Amino acid sequence: MNNESYLTFALGKGRLAKNTLKMFEKIGITCRQMEDKDTRKLIFVNEDLKMRFFLAKGPDVPTYVEYGAADIGVVGKDTLLQERRNIYEVLDLGFGKCNMCVCGKEEAGNLLKHHEQIRVATKYPYIAKDYFYNVKKQTVEIIKLNGSIELAPIVGLSDVIVDIVETGSTLRENGLVVLEEVCKLSARMVVNQVSMKLENKRITKLIEDLKKVL
Repeated sequence: MNNESYLTFALGKGRLAKNTLKMFEKIGITCRQMEDKDTRKLIFVNEDLKMRFFLAKGPDVPTYVEYGAADIGVVGKDTLLQERRNIYEVLDLGFGKCNMCVCGKEEAGNLLKHHEQIRVATKYPYIAKDYFYNVKKQTVEIIKLNGSIELAPIVGLSDVIVDIVETGSTLRENGLVVLEEVCKLSARMVVNQVSMKLENKRITKLIEDLKKVL
């Protein structure tokens, strides 16, 4: 689990990692190795604090944490809902805020109201399935897509989509609207279940320090 009592962090690549490191700086946790833009390193170490960091694609972060390759991870709530890993979600970091929504053409709102069987395109099939089956009690056909989800209702592939909405500008530009909100999203800190026991003191202190700056 922890090699020589290092705490290992898996951070979602991109803005998520940058915002996490900015927040960590406020509580005295830094990693100078990560500031080198030209480095080809995969693991970054702060020897003084006995901490290691690595960057991973968002959907992989919960996997690294569940299997103990990382003690702690930072990833979006959407990824946690979609991946459904056996890990502890310990803190809402408050950045990366957006909403998971059901979107489509305005007239598609009637299909949602009348609980008709519809086709739903999404990158997040588990989230969509849970919302329609368990919350709305509506039978739907889920179509998994990887690219521009907004295209699906425009070309007639689906009646609605389930996707992340930040500003809504892409929707508006393509004649789509938010029809229903599924859930609110933001960056979350997660912890491996065994690490929480073995490194409880260090991890609890980290959580408490972060709460003070949130």
